[in-house]
Amino acid sequence: MTRLPRPLSALSAGAVIAVALTGCAASGGASTATSASDMPIGGVDLSSVCPATVVIQTDWNPQAEQGGLFTLLGSDARIDAGKKSVSGPLMSQGEWTGVDVEIRAGGPAIGFSGVPAQMYTDPDILLGWVNTDDAIAASDALPTTAVMSTFEKAPWAIMWDPETYPDVHSIADLGRTSATVRYFDGTTYMDYLTGSGLLRTDQLDGSYDGTPAAFVAANGTAAQQGFATVEPWVYENAMPEWGRPLDYQLVADTGYPIYAVALAARSADIEGQADCLAKLVPVVQQASVDYFADPTRANTMIAEAVEEYDNGWVYPLEEAENSTVQQRELDLAANGADGTFGSFDAERVAKVQAIVTPILTAKGVTIRDGLSAEQLATSRFLDPSIALP
Repeated sequence: MTRLPRPLSALSAGAVIAVALTGCAASGGASTATSASDMPIGGVDLSSVCPATVVIQTDWNPQAEQGGLFTLLGSDARIDAGKKSVSGPLMSQGEWTGVDVEIRAGGPAIGFSGVPAQMYTDPDILLGWVNTDDAIAASDALPTTAVMSTFEKAPWAIMWDPETYPDVHSIADLGRTSATVRYFDGTTYMDYLTGSGLLRTDQLDGSYDGTPAAFVAANGTAAQQGFATVEPWVYENAMPEWGRPLDYQLVADTGYPIYAVALAARSADIEGQADCLAKLVPVVQQASVDYFADPTRANTMIAEAVEEYDNGWVYPLEEAENSTVQQRELDLAANGADGTFGSFDAERVAKVQAIVTPILTAKGVTIRDGLSAEQLATSRFLDPSIALP
């Protein structure tokens, strides 16, 4: 089966907004979770404050980066291959919370619409995965506010062949070579890398489509964007035509400190759904911590969902298991600076604003006037005692 390409973001910033305003994104429709009304409600009761089904919109097909979300599901979770969703009773450490949860796939499942666009198209969605730079880009027309960080470091990377470039150990080193760097055209962080002088504009090739063909054909002479939790393992272990290690550097380690795929609500829902978020967000926090303690069931469910969706995305269990390990070893999934899992640093959010606002403005994207770091991300609903060991 051909590996389906995954873009950095489903659409460019301008297209994210245009899709929502023209109504082109497909609506996810009503929730389909099977109620667990015959189960006793445990120590966390969401039934009086949250929707009967908590709908969470992800940015791509199921994968181990969503492990914390899949840990919310019990053993009776149901995979809907037609709607590309997994649903069932929303659990908190083995106890029912009184509501259901539906985890929806993004990317091809929603016509490659951006998550903010999908959230505003379909009001059933309570929470969605939104990158900080995408939230800034959508802040005027489709404002979202992140309520929990899923990654302390974004997994985006630039990768290269260490056999071809034995003296390259960083993106800055790569910028001093003649290597072509392939990427998805419109990638905001690439504007940052060239603007900061780490890469040269004459090195860039925006024709990357997510498939490995061009990289393999170049036999190591070209570099490429990727996900540190995905491509290095795939190219070495699941792609015989390459079959050797890659080297890479995280873009986050060059000074681009966005919060990747943070769990976000429509900004108006921060107050409108405050009672729900106050109880729900700590449940998701704890599920994320529990996932890393024992990822087996969630990873198995993720691999099964991908197989049943059958849309070209290939994701064997071994790849999920590697991603889980890499998320911790690379400090992608880690506690915030305050020691709490899922927390935000307002100064860091403001730094992202300072980096990406001029980039987006130059592209003609309208940024909300007076946009503050607190409007983009809040730690208000987190339980400060929940942390990874």
